[in-house]
Amino acid sequence: MNDIKDRNVRSRISSFFTYLVMIFFTVMALYPLFWLVISSFKTTTEFQMNKLGFPRRWVTVNYKDAWVRGKFPMLIVNSFFYTGITTIAILVFSFMAGFGFAKIRHKATPILYGSFVIGILLTLQSIMVPLFLIVNWVGLYNTRLGVLIPYIGIGMPMGVYLGTEYIRSIPDALVESARIDGASYGRIFWAIVIPMAVPVAVTVAILTVTGTWNEFMLINILTSNDGLKSLPVGVQKFAGALSTDYGKQFAALTIGLIPMLLFYLVFRKEITKGVAAGAVKG
Repeated sequence: MNDIKDRNVRSRISSFFTYLVMIFFTVMALYPLFWLVISSFKTTTEFQMNKLGFPRRWVTVNYKDAWVRGKFPMLIVNSFFYTGITTIAILVFSFMAGFGFAKIRHKATPILYGSFVIGILLTLQSIMVPLFLIVNWVGLYNTRLGVLIPYIGIGMPMGVYLGTEYIRSIPDALVESARIDGASYGRIFWAIVIPMAVPVAVTVAILTVTGTWNEFMLINILTSNDGLKSLPVGVQKFAGALSTDYGKQFAALTIGLIPMLLFYLVFRKEITKGVAAGAVKG
């Protein structure tokens, strides 16, 4: 009887410290967001004098000025356009290539697969200059297509790698039996492979959406037209080399953060399942 009581006490103590640690890390994760929001209601002078406290006077005009001066309606539409097209294209092209590399045997397969995967090792900084020269040379500078093609190309290596490794785990017997029944590779891809690859597709989609939505350097050098730029460029407008309007900059950051928060809140279950399944299977 005493042993049972001791085990119950130890279990309660263990649960208490577990919850304590979880609460601590939750607060540490949420505090930067909380600090960002309250700082967006301060003037620059008040922020410099009181960086951590609540504002003495809540300045809501920061959001109006950030929305209008930053041309956020246009930039948000551009960000959704680039993110949506890039995500769809990477998912389709990556899994098509992954299906070919995983299930269609050919002597050139290892070479082609390696040429894709090696792109994971390339950093954006190492290809910015040649990429700008190529885009300018082919006449795609200051065009939406000149932004989308590099976005898709940069995201393809990781998508091809994850898609190929996941599709390899699908039994070859499924593909072979479908071929015997007369199904084409295209029908097999859409009817069998894609439904089974949904978990890793969610993982690729998460990486693509977050990476494209937050991308700043590439679109800044591939376009000079403000009508083609995305949301991160608009946020940068409120920071200068000599002075920074902190209140409006924090308001702009908060506005830019809202779509990503809504994305995670709406698709949180799918994201959790996709990351977990993709990590195990991939």
